[in-house]
Amino acid sequence: MNLRLQFIFSMHLFIVCNSIFSQEISNSELGKEKITLSGTITDLRTNETLIGVNLFIPEIKAGITSNEYGFYSITVPNGNYTIQISYVGYETISETILLDKTQKKNFSLIETGEQLDEIIILEKKTINIRKPEMSTNKLSGNTIKKIPVVLGEVDVLKALLTLPGVTNAGEGQSGFNVRGGGADQNLILLDEATIFNSSHVFGFFSVFNPDVIKDLKLYKGGIPARFGGRASSVLDIYQKDGNSNKLGISGGIGLVSSRLLIEGPIVKDKGSFLIGGRGSYAHLFLKLADNPNSAYFYDLNTKMNYKINPNNNLFLSGYFGRDVFSLNDSFVNTYGNSTLNLRWNHLFTDKLFSNLSLIYSDYYYGLNLDLIGFLWNSGIKNYNIKYDFKNYISDKMKLNYGINGIYYDFNPGIIEPSNANSGINYRQLEKKFAFEPSLYIDAEQKVTENLSLSYGLRYSMFYRLGSSTVNLYQNNQAVVFNTDLQIYEKATPIGVKNYDSNKVIESYNNLEPRFAASYQLNENQSVKASYNRMTQYLQLITNTASPTPLDVWTPSDQFIKPQILDQVALGYFKNFNNENYSLEIESFYKKTKNRIDYIDGADLIANEAIEQIILNGEMRAYGLEVLLRKNTGKLSGWIAYTLSKSEQRTPGRNATETGINEGNWYRSGYDKLHNLSITSTYDYSKKWTFGANFVLQTGQPVTYPIGQYEYQGITIPSYGLRNGSSLPTYHHLDVSATYVPKPKPNKSWQGEWVFSIYNLYGRKNAASISFRQNDTSGANEAIRLSIFGIVPGITYNFKF
Repeated sequence: MNLRLQFIFSMHLFIVCNSIFSQEISNSELGKEKITLSGTITDLRTNETLIGVNLFIPEIKAGITSNEYGFYSITVPNGNYTIQISYVGYETISETILLDKTQKKNFSLIETGEQLDEIIILEKKTINIRKPEMSTNKLSGNTIKKIPVVLGEVDVLKALLTLPGVTNAGEGQSGFNVRGGGADQNLILLDEATIFNSSHVFGFFSVFNPDVIKDLKLYKGGIPARFGGRASSVLDIYQKDGNSNKLGISGGIGLVSSRLLIEGPIVKDKGSFLIGGRGSYAHLFLKLADNPNSAYFYDLNTKMNYKINPNNNLFLSGYFGRDVFSLNDSFVNTYGNSTLNLRWNHLFTDKLFSNLSLIYSDYYYGLNLDLIGFLWNSGIKNYNIKYDFKNYISDKMKLNYGINGIYYDFNPGIIEPSNANSGINYRQLEKKFAFEPSLYIDAEQKVTENLSLSYGLRYSMFYRLGSSTVNLYQNNQAVVFNTDLQIYEKATPIGVKNYDSNKVIESYNNLEPRFAASYQLNENQSVKASYNRMTQYLQLITNTASPTPLDVWTPSDQFIKPQILDQVALGYFKNFNNENYSLEIESFYKKTKNRIDYIDGADLIANEAIEQIILNGEMRAYGLEVLLRKNTGKLSGWIAYTLSKSEQRTPGRNATETGINEGNWYRSGYDKLHNLSITSTYDYSKKWTFGANFVLQTGQPVTYPIGQYEYQGITIPSYGLRNGSSLPTYHHLDVSATYVPKPKPNKSWQGEWVFSIYNLYGRKNAASISFRQNDTSGANEAIRLSIFGIVPGITYNFKF
């Protein structure tokens, strides 16, 4: 089936399913006296819609949560009911309603306290005990000021590292790793748009301005069918809509960067706007000291929304960010993300909600080496259209289904002269194109009072498209094995094949089932299980454990196979002491097919025949996660511990080949046997709040030399098996203190001071260890590179 016919078939199947489900809603109402209550839940002060608010009816033990746009719908038998609405950080409300006819009712919640908002780990325990959702963590609010970080700069991604199952490659490293997976296996979404690089300044800060974030949710397992395209996890982030009641300004001034947020109504109670900007200025101090080097970043978040009528809403959101790193103007590195998303919400009925999105994402990387007159630009763009539906069939059944298509434009690199004296010739590495359509259906069903299920199916397709010139190889093998030297080598092409524009070079399709179940033992305990299959068609070409701006994305083709992951998880969840404490224990096992590996000595930069250095291997990870939380009181926080193993293997393709690392399993670059995080907050008074965070992790896997030999007078190290050693154990303790001055009467200005110390006891954590020969003694010596010692920070936050 060709590309056009297959996509038309998928669209037809989707339309048929939509008709069936809509008819099922009508049929379910025939002969039954059912009443539907629906509406939107918002913040009373800002009119901002709230995501994941819990609406519960105790008389029939039925509940629902508001969706990504604050909408809810629940269908129940007619009668008198108590409606309880709760959301952490807001006052719980309870209202008695006579449901004798279908009606719409909006609710507005009042935020608790008058301090500046904070991001804290939130999950409504009673709802999560019932729901089959597991392996997820939610951050909700506006900032993470109470978690101490480097230089006092608020960082959303650093907060994720305090959760079980989440690590990174160490200090100053970009990205994050989930349950032993690679950073490239995480799908990162900002208002549904893909973010390809989540870090500023090579990993010191994240690209997410905490002031503009409304909701953040990390899926580590049991991933819903609406998500696809990455193998390990999904980080789903939504920006604020903006205050539609009145104009508001907030921001913060720190040691190395500042931020400012302006929001207000376009038309009061109907539309709003938001503009958030952030930038660093540490490079200005270098210029004052006559230092010609520079490193800085800036980003801009924007959003507008307008309510056309009660059934139609429009949203337009965007992000633009750039990093610039310069060494005496002879080396200039520029990179960053850009996104744009236009969304239309439409309410067909009080039970059928839809969202249509048109999305553009771009990641750009530029390098200017003026010394040799070299200019290099690369990147990836995608154009995405998606249409999602939510059917609230009854209080026991909800359906989610939709379709989307993504077109990719890969630019591996453009090389050109940077000045008139350059000897560099213009060269465009061949562009690559791909199309990834998919459709899905997902059901949430309450089977009995104790048993709830979530099950779904995603059907994904992928087409590697022309125009392109593809190398042909003997036996279709781009990598050959040298039996004499017992090493892998690049194969020599025996010819080429040209493909015209939009011609299919290679295609794949995969069914991705998803399943989760929750069995409630009693009001405070449940056991849960989940399974999900994920397919990843994009591969990140990198030889580092942490992503760098120089890494290049490439599509699957006839040589690079899509990664296919299967994951199972089993968990026990308990709330105790009147929900003041909660305990979550999860075990997981996941295995990935076609995880790419590289032959020894692989050259990744500006390589037009990348298939000549890549082999398809496999990966597995398994472990145990424990999360104990204290949810209330002056002292609150959590202890997270993970015991896990992450391994990779690339066996030989036949009996004569040794494979990578002799075909044996070896530790992946993300393997951390132990990962402990203790995070706490103490509310001493209305003016003072103290925070502390302790992190301890097994050191990063590395390959050390185990010997040496001499060749023509040159000493050459001899290395052992891959990742057979580890860097020293990584740990640090961070503290913070937040001071909130007493507000002046009749003044709208509110401010707070945040004082922090990162790495309180000055631990010199090793970012790397290199080996060299001492010029004087001739002895071998190891050199440890550490990035941070003790780092104090101070930030002033304000809003009015």
